Amino acid sequence: MRVLAAMSGGVDSAVAAARVAEQGYDVTGIHLALSRNPRSYRTGARGCCTIEDANDARRAADVIGIPFYVWDLSERFHEDVVEDFLSEYAEGRTPNPCLRCNEKIKFTAVLDRAIALGFDAVVTGHYAQLRTGDDGLIEMHRAEDMSKDQSYVLGVLTQDQLAHSLFPLGDTSKSVVREEAARRGLAVAAKPDSHDICFISDGDTGGWLADQLSDVNHGGSIVDADGEELGKHEGSWRYTIGQRRGLRIGTPAEDGRPRYVLDIEPVSGTVTVGPRESLSVDGLSAIRPRWCGTALSPGVLLECTVQLRAHGEEHRAVVTTARDAVSVTLIDPASGIAPGQAVVVYDGSRVVGSATISATHRAGSPLAQARG
Repeated sequence: MRVLAAMSGGVDSAVAAARVAEQGYDVTGIHLALSRNPRSYRTGARGCCTIEDANDARRAADVIGIPFYVWDLSERFHEDVVEDFLSEYAEGRTPNPCLRCNEKIKFTAVLDRAIALGFDAVVTGHYAQLRTGDDGLIEMHRAEDMSKDQSYVLGVLTQDQLAHSLFPLGDTSKSVVREEAARRGLAVAAKPDSHDICFISDGDTGGWLADQLSDVNHGGSIVDADGEELGKHEGSWRYTIGQRRGLRIGTPAEDGRPRYVLDIEPVSGTVTVGPRESLSVDGLSAIRPRWCGTALSPGVLLECTVQLRAHGEEHRAVVTTARDAVSVTLIDPASGIAPGQAVVVYDGSRVVGSATISATHRAGSPLAQARG
């Protein structure tokens, strides 16, 4: 079986490639060059888009003894991930670029090219598990190590993509992976994990958005739930739902409690703030569903759990399907959920699918976020 191992330059993807090579697969390693100018993205160990990472991946491939190539997908990455990230923030939504990268780059652009070149599957270092269900379909389940589980950001994958994917680390803890890397002589054994957003060089998302979107939104008002103006801001994209710090409101709340961002209206530039309890939501509307197995027909009612952010807690829920949309009633209310985030649906440990949140609903409150 010919497989393509996507090697980021980190320890997880290196061990994943080594495992499948040891198991007898015909493995070729690739590193994705995702920045049109690598020095404009991260440097050092914090990211996954750097020259150093490419060199680390190449050295790991040499140790494993597999061919290695660099694929330039920088234009596709910029269009499908970076530009999408910017447009979502400009519209008042909060996107997840890692999820979009998995959907558009690693398991679409890469997988399509791999299949065209005669490879049977793509191997990555993601922490998730694949099993064959009783119906013969490939199921994706949570990783054994819940602290590293990445099924949330893989919830966009379709059945065809899962059938051509391998996740060798799904039953392994991170500590075991590092020990194995050291035992195999891989220099990345102690390399720190990447954090934050790979294409924002200094980790300052607000500052980066300010540079990129300076001509999109020139500020607006900060108001309370009654519409009373409390202050001014220089751009709505500087704020996210649930944000507490950096609001720069001169007038304190009457009860002295801190305020949080409740809503962002990008057209007028209005940012609404209020008390923490106003962040609680018990319902969601979501669009563009993607099902990991058989697509759920309109009108299906599913008792399940949902996850609303990467490494977030599960919430008991009831999901009702419609054509190209889903409605989610949260039995366990959630807090600080923003349009643009993903809702990933689980049946036990199995990923059913995902959708993009378009609106949130609060019981007994006239205020709801909606950025469809």
